[in-house]
Amino acid sequence: MSMGAGEPPGGARAWLVWGVAAAAYFLAMFHRNGMSAAALQAQERFDVGPALLSVLPMVQLIVYVALQVPAGVLADRLGPRRSLLIGLGVMACGVLLFAVAPSIVPAVAGRVLIGVGDALVFLNVIRLGALWFPRRQYAVISALTGLTGSLGQMVSVAPLSALLRGFGWETTFLGAGAVSVAVGFLVLLVVRDGPVGAAAARLHPISLWASIKEALSARGPRVGMAVHAVLMVPFCVLGILWGYPFLEQGYGLTAGRSGMLLTGVALPPMILVPFLARLTGTHPNLRKPMGLTLAWSITLAWFLVAAWPGGLPPIQVAGATIALSAVGAVLAPAIAFDYARDGLPASRTGAASGLVNMSGFTSVVGGIVSAGVLLDIYGPDAFQIAFAPMASLCLLASSVLTVLLWRYPKRAG
Repeated sequence: MSMGAGEPPGGARAWLVWGVAAAAYFLAMFHRNGMSAAALQAQERFDVGPALLSVLPMVQLIVYVALQVPAGVLADRLGPRRSLLIGLGVMACGVLLFAVAPSIVPAVAGRVLIGVGDALVFLNVIRLGALWFPRRQYAVISALTGLTGSLGQMVSVAPLSALLRGFGWETTFLGAGAVSVAVGFLVLLVVRDGPVGAAAARLHPISLWASIKEALSARGPRVGMAVHAVLMVPFCVLGILWGYPFLEQGYGLTAGRSGMLLTGVALPPMILVPFLARLTGTHPNLRKPMGLTLAWSITLAWFLVAAWPGGLPPIQVAGATIALSAVGAVLAPAIAFDYARDGLPASRTGAASGLVNMSGFTSVVGGIVSAGVLLDIYGPDAFQIAFAPMASLCLLASSVLTVLLWRYPKRAG
């Protein structure tokens, strides 16, 4: 397939720019998902129960979700480089505050700052993909960006748990904040908003509301919102907060074995995702069967866990469900954000990407908070009841996705 007229060429320089920006996203995911590995230590440090503990990631995610569309429009207006620098700076301040917080209130303030900085990272990595690479490579770039985030999530699970046990709370999180500052210097040195002589021509900013209206008027971004609202949700709920408690308190696994399971199930799809994303990039009509199959499989699997008679299902069933959820989470960016590009100019992908991300993380927040409330009501091991709302959110999103993809127009490869 030939490159479209006016498309960016890609190449080695594009990969270098994307790689440095992706390193910033890696750190953002590390900070975002650290509460899963640190959940039990946080309960002891701040002397809080499950419901109040869920406030830490909840507040961070609410801020993250609320800023998605403004962050997308900012990416179109201010440019990815400056947006990434602002995001990394704010995020580093939040991590440092969280590291030294003596009680829940300053800890929440730290997570708010992390959420503000985090909101400016992912969309700008995706934005750089639209500005530096041709359209046919966008699914691969989105998938690799999601893959980078999955690696960050993995590092925030087992390795972070080991660091917390070996070096303590403050040293671990202070070190993470220092690394964020170092990556900010790399962004300053390497990242540019587009190929020389092309970036300015591609930036045609419009107002916030006009950006939202433009994105929602196209069918592709709406499909992307539905895809993201189901595929990424269960594994993110586990990765951000409830994975370790589910396996440790629900199944009696040690912290080490829990980390190995949560990390191990993500490895196979991470290896396969670049190849699958290349297929969807060159054969975009594969997105529909792939998205629908994953959405309904994940939904039904979590309903099986929630409805298993006599208590939690065998660990093999739970492990397979978590593994399936990991496949969905890793593939979600390749499918959701590629759909979000349909019908929109490359210069205004920010708002559509923000809406897609907002949709997914709204469901994540719902799953995290509802689980925390139900665990407080029914007991710390009532995970079947606690995960029922998450399964219901997946059912709703899968149903909407099915309707939106009915007679979805084909796109040339």
